[in-house]
Amino acid sequence: MLEPIAIPAFEDNYIWLLRAPDGAVATVVDPGEAAPVLAYLHDAGLTLGAVLITHHHRDHLGGVETLRAAFPEAEVYAPEDARIACAEHRVGEGDRIRPAGLDVEFQVLEVPGHTATHVAYLGEGRLFCGDTLFAGGCGRVFDGTAEELARSLARIARLAPETRCHCAHEYTEANLGFARWVEPQSAALMARIAEVRAARAAGRETVPSTLAEELATNPFLRVAVPEVRAAAERFAGAALEEPAAVFAALRRWKDERYD
Repeated sequence: MLEPIAIPAFEDNYIWLLRAPDGAVATVVDPGEAAPVLAYLHDAGLTLGAVLITHHHRDHLGGVETLRAAFPEAEVYAPEDARIACAEHRVGEGDRIRPAGLDVEFQVLEVPGHTATHVAYLGEGRLFCGDTLFAGGCGRVFDGTAEELARSLARIARLAPETRCHCAHEYTEANLGFARWVEPQSAALMARIAEVRAARAAGRETVPSTLAEELATNPFLRVAVPEVRAAAERFAGAALEEPAAVFAALRRWKDERYD
């Protein structure tokens, strides 16, 4: 059984640290900075066995070189991308990896859109999805495309509803604020907003979420729902025939009017 720990970094990042119960070797996912990881490893008496990288953005891999200097044996896994120079293991769709110290096999999913080479890691009912899927939202489109991101999210939506989604940022409250613009009458959304506000007021993180929660309240996974489609069409000022077009309108709406 994994015991994922969310290590805060920067203003709103989470670096996920994975360990087995009573295990002495940890894996970290998307270490944008090294200091909080090194502090946690020291305090917990752990060594670092592996690093999993989802995409090339600096706030997800900026700490890797320092971590490797402290733990030279740690293995780094990342997508095939020339912008990621710190990885010796390149992974892609369908690959299966077993990080050192964890008796867990992870399946690699290619989920482009936020970036062109973004991957996610799925293991033991947990999805480490970087910036592709957020609690209540999704990542912006940088060097990928909206069509790619729509397909990636549709693929994630087909996973088991009990899948726990470990994203890399504490954006939930703001994301649900936008979701409320899209579905102002949603009772499920109102209930989730109340839960998230209570968690943040108590100083607790709001992730991971379950895929079931996302399917019920995240507009970017609800593009086939008539109310969501109608809201996107009102913003776009035109009929939207395909789910990908609904997604693109929602993403543009959030980028232009909410963020």
